[in-house]
Amino acid sequence: MAQIRGTAGYNLGPSSQNRFGVGAGYTNMKAEATNDPSPLDSIRAQTSKIEDWLDTLSEPVKPYLPAIGRFLIVVTFLEDAVRILTQWNDQLLYLHDYRHFPRGANHMFLALNVIAMLICSTMVIIRKHSNEAVAGLLGVVVTQALGYGLIFDLNFFLRNLSVMGGLIMVLSDSWVRKKFAPAGLPQIDEKDRKMYLQLAGRILLIFLFVGFVFAGDWSVSRIVVSALGFVACVMVVVGFKAKFSAVMLVLILSVFNVLVNNFWTLHEHHPQKDFAKYDFFQILSIVGGLLLLVNMGPGQFSVDEKKKVY
Repeated sequence: MAQIRGTAGYNLGPSSQNRFGVGAGYTNMKAEATNDPSPLDSIRAQTSKIEDWLDTLSEPVKPYLPAIGRFLIVVTFLEDAVRILTQWNDQLLYLHDYRHFPRGANHMFLALNVIAMLICSTMVIIRKHSNEAVAGLLGVVVTQALGYGLIFDLNFFLRNLSVMGGLIMVLSDSWVRKKFAPAGLPQIDEKDRKMYLQLAGRILLIFLFVGFVFAGDWSVSRIVVSALGFVACVMVVVGFKAKFSAVMLVLILSVFNVLVNNFWTLHEHHPQKDFAKYDFFQILSIVGGLLLLVNMGPGQFSVDEKKKVY
């Protein structure tokens, strides 16, 4: 009975293929069609070569990449704390006259924000109590948006979504490095949380670029940069060559930051100086989140991880 379901029972061996005109030529054509790479495979091969070259180039700084990323993520909070302290009276006046804070409440609002930003940023940098530190900084983002009346400012909203994405990457990074139970394997629920956090962080990080695309006047250079950035953002979100695309976004944002938000070239009393400085440090925070993505990888919810399975 075994032969009935095999090729022997139907005489479908190599000799029968030749009898029906199916010979070596057909076999070779089939092999060539199977081996013909798809466009996606070609892109993957090229980006793999670039990633290998980038890995070799960045080898000296790799051990310091997580620390650099963490510092850059919180640098906007440190700058904001210093700015509030150096412009204390102006901040009090704005909150009282324009935001209608009662006297005393404006002092309390600024003091709590400064304390939270300094303490939580320090904890993020030294990798201590990362969960509480990230929660505190997320709270600062929300309270400042409400306190300064910027919650409905689209550009501010998108930028802060990206900053929150960077903070989520910090949280994910701290869980990746966390020591697990003695058995040596992470618990399933914690592993799932890390996967979801890495996915959420990747998605939120790209919102800054969305704001960049829809803000300002269009030009040829802006269209080219927007097109490249859009492709890189999509690759980051789906996790296809996420490290390579994150490096692309780091380069684009860094060049843009230096050329556009060059606050150091403005006069001390220039009306746009504080805005340019604020934008500069916010972009640095998002660059820090992308550096953590380069260091950690995109996580299991990504094309890069799925292709390892298949």
